[in-house]
Amino acid sequence: MANGTAERHTRWRTPCFKCPLRKLEVFRDFSAEELEFVSHFKAGELSVARGATVLVAETHSPHLFTLLSGWAFRYKLLPDGRRQILNYALPGDLIGLQSGLMGEMDHSVEALTPLTLCVFERSRLERLFERHPSLAYDITWIAANEERILDEHLLSIGRRSALERAAYLLSFLHQRARALGEAAEDDRRFIPVTQQHVADTLGLSLVHTNKTLRRLAQRKLASWKDRGCEIEDAEGLLALSGWDGLTRQPRPFI
Repeated sequence: MANGTAERHTRWRTPCFKCPLRKLEVFRDFSAEELEFVSHFKAGELSVARGATVLVAETHSPHLFTLLSGWAFRYKLLPDGRRQILNYALPGDLIGLQSGLMGEMDHSVEALTPLTLCVFERSRLERLFERHPSLAYDITWIAANEERILDEHLLSIGRRSALERAAYLLSFLHQRARALGEAAEDDRRFIPVTQQHVADTLGLSLVHTNKTLRRLAQRKLASWKDRGCEIEDAEGLLALSGWDGLTRQPRPFI
């Protein structure tokens, strides 16, 4: 990247050419041209407090976001306030794509922890598709991968037992965190989800969820802390879930 370009984009706290996510093996490399484009595509950065709403259902958002740090979750509400958590977002994930690119949001996004977001103007997506087929392919891959993950979530809710569902969810979140280098050397990992989050993801009552998670604790697979849980036996959780685990191929991010 030319020095002039670098100077133009140091106004962000995290310039694209110094993005800490780029060095992680889980993500594919950018070409110099792609990095130059994304540097111009980025419109700013946003810090979000834990519990704040990033996107609101039934509204139009002019922005897309890439999660730079922190955890978030997508959810939908029934008219009586019951919540279904659809998926979780971790660093490198693109938020807002699921609205149908230019349509109204049909879900909301909440910060599970404090977040740092890279902000992109949704209206400039057309330029991305016109000028950078490789990045356009990445957008398509991200959308397809989200559908694949939701298929597995649906299988879990529809056919796995409550204990298997809980083991699958914690395995899924642990493997995602580990791929980002966030797991400790002994593979233990604090996952910042409460029992209410687990209940709203698995479609179980809070009472049933509490009983199920106690069974995991009794097997010394996971222990519950304030505002989250610690994975104690990742391999045991994976075996109990009946899930094959995440693929290890490098994935794109914008």
